[in-house]
Amino acid sequence: MKNKIFSFINVFGLSVGLICCILIAFYIRYETSYDSYQKNINDLYQVGTVFVKGDQELDVMANTPAPMAQTMKQEFPEIVATTRLLALFSEDKTLFQYSENGGDKKSFYESKGYMADPSFFSLFTYDFIEGNPSVALNDPNTIVISEEIAKKIFGNAEALNKVIHISSNTNGDHDFRVTGVFRPINSPSHIDGRFFLSINGGDIEQYIKTHATDLATNNMFYTYLLLKPGSDYRVLESKFPAFIKKYAAADLKKMGFDKRQFLTPVGDIHLRTDVTGNVTPATSKSYLYILASIALFILLIACVNFMNLATARSSKRSAEVGVRKVLGAEKGALVRQFLGESLFMTLIAFLFAVVLTYLLLPAFNQLSGKNIDFSFNQNGIMMLSFLILALLTGFIAGSYPAFYLSSFMPVKVLKGRVINSLAAASIRKGLVVFQFVISVVLIVASVVISKQMTYLRSSDLGFTKGQQLIIPLRSQNAKHIYASLKNEIKSNSQVLSVGASMYYPGIFNPSDNVFYREGETMNNAKRTRMNWVDESFLQTLGIKPVAGRLFSESFSSDTSYTIIINEETTKQLGFATPESAVGQKIFFDWQDSTYGFNIIGVVKDFHFEDLHLPISPYGFQLINTAAAFNYMEVHANTSDMSSLLKNIESSWRKLNPGEPFEYSFLDADFQKNYLAEIRLASIVRYFTIIAILISCLGLFGLATFSSEQRTKEIGIRKVLGASIGGIVSLLSKDFLKLVVIAIVIASPIAWWAMNKWLQDFACRVSISWWIFGVAALAALMIAWLTMSFQAIRAAIANPVKSLRTE
Repeated sequence: MKNKIFSFINVFGLSVGLICCILIAFYIRYETSYDSYQKNINDLYQVGTVFVKGDQELDVMANTPAPMAQTMKQEFPEIVATTRLLALFSEDKTLFQYSENGGDKKSFYESKGYMADPSFFSLFTYDFIEGNPSVALNDPNTIVISEEIAKKIFGNAEALNKVIHISSNTNGDHDFRVTGVFRPINSPSHIDGRFFLSINGGDIEQYIKTHATDLATNNMFYTYLLLKPGSDYRVLESKFPAFIKKYAAADLKKMGFDKRQFLTPVGDIHLRTDVTGNVTPATSKSYLYILASIALFILLIACVNFMNLATARSSKRSAEVGVRKVLGAEKGALVRQFLGESLFMTLIAFLFAVVLTYLLLPAFNQLSGKNIDFSFNQNGIMMLSFLILALLTGFIAGSYPAFYLSSFMPVKVLKGRVINSLAAASIRKGLVVFQFVISVVLIVASVVISKQMTYLRSSDLGFTKGQQLIIPLRSQNAKHIYASLKNEIKSNSQVLSVGASMYYPGIFNPSDNVFYREGETMNNAKRTRMNWVDESFLQTLGIKPVAGRLFSESFSSDTSYTIIINEETTKQLGFATPESAVGQKIFFDWQDSTYGFNIIGVVKDFHFEDLHLPISPYGFQLINTAAAFNYMEVHANTSDMSSLLKNIESSWRKLNPGEPFEYSFLDADFQKNYLAEIRLASIVRYFTIIAILISCLGLFGLATFSSEQRTKEIGIRKVLGASIGGIVSLLSKDFLKLVVIAIVIASPIAWWAMNKWLQDFACRVSISWWIFGVAALAALMIAWLTMSFQAIRAAIANPVKSLRTE
């Protein structure tokens, strides 16, 4: 109560540090606990594929061909059971339609749908509230839905055995019977499905039958193995090369590739960023390391503050120690007093931290995009660890006065010989430098991440992303009305162009081919991502030709055997220039037949994937069958987007009244690929501000302590004519020197850390010198403003009051 400012700074600073650390610890625990609730977690593995050409690994993916699961189960006795999962990869939304007793048809778009084998719910744990998980997908054309979807469609009525008509670009238009409803388990999983269709019944079943023995191509399925308890998956993995040689070597040789299979424990899937195309995006371990470092640094800053201020204040109590010892106080009593006070302060800070963490967790969940619970059952050990850490901080902070001051003879203490301990002052200066090293590193990190995010949002992607409207075409009826809808939309003066495609930039595209030049073989083939489009798609997206021409209605010769490729394809196939590729043919072999395609144009390279990845070969083929299109693209030319959307919706409802009108914007869809980075940038920005705030609190406290120690000196200087500015400079310069030292130390550390983070992006910004200048200037300004308040206050004080006791 006698030292309210110091008590507040100590308790508040340590509380904030603990809150930040607890929140980030919760986040890291959440990210590292994916699928931990699965009952088979210790024996459940996902099969992955590495495509190899010579000594080069071309692709590491989480997918396998459809027959892989059953063939492995027949071959290896250690496999107890298998299951397959297939994402509805050709759509981001799936159309659900339900009509009760012949009444009006209800239509909904639902996301996060998958197709699964009958054994899926035997291997993976789900909380069923209706139906039996062990038999839910046994019959063809069955579906298991989440409780949320069930309530949306059926209200409070039972969902079992109700029939839903589902329109899917991946699986076609079919009726499905509800055989199960599950309640999501409040624990994260790499499978985020909201509904699961039986893999039998629908277009995919026929597709699987036609590729019943193909273990080389069509790697679209996620394959999971349940091994016998105690099996070493690495031993099983060592048998895979012989397995591939036996079942796939001949087909792979024809393609000019080889491949390896590998296993990933299901509990490790979420942190494997080296594997592409998994069920859900993995979390980068580097992001977790960054957040863990921030949490640790903030906690260290808070603990350093607490210890710094506690030791600084304790030296003013040396006279108290001397008087107590003269009056008979033993060393043990003094040790207990100082340690007790310090531990009591940290306990108060910890209790504040727990309460505020509970209150702030919803806001943190919104910031991080997670669903983290504050549960003492799940996080009891973690909270106990933070309590011990807080008490340890209090013990260390209280140790200086407890063991150091109490050991002096009363005469020495009362003469003040320990007040200005050089060792204690040096430690405090070192800790101030440490605090600002962390703060400067965080400022640099925040600026670099923000700069990279701006670059991702504003960089030229090679196509026109602004004012591009994306309309999904899900049902057969929606596909069939495409031509009529296109004509109606094109007639609108607010529209520049309309196109259609199977995929568009920024979304998952699993379709590819392997092409080689005339006179070569599949051994020279290059993997090329493919898209099937109408004659106006490229013009609608503003993808520019650099040689030849684009597809056009004016050329009746444009068929499915003509192709447009990007510049990167011409380079990898060995054409000298884009112009020299036009008019040439490229080929691929499939099932003992050779197919040739005439190159009619080469387009400028563009980013069809996000900027984490480099531009790779890409090709377009023309398709005149509207049933193949998954999306319609509308390039708007208006500032009144709401008016245009109303007109398009009116045309949609006129031609397709039974389905809801849905749309998205291309630029917004593309930015979803950077969601993890956007969230990381926000977290780093907020926690950088907090770190600086805590550092400034500590600096403010030390500046106050310093000015109190030098009160009489300041009074004498003022009497002798010193100006306010001179006194402020005198009190500030020592601390500013420490900040400069911190800047020098922090700059190379920050450069190394952020350069490493930027390696995750194929396209990235450079770390310019001005970033360090901004960070240095910000640190100096913040430090000066923090100290100047107390320095000016001391400088303008009446010298008579400060010297009256002399």
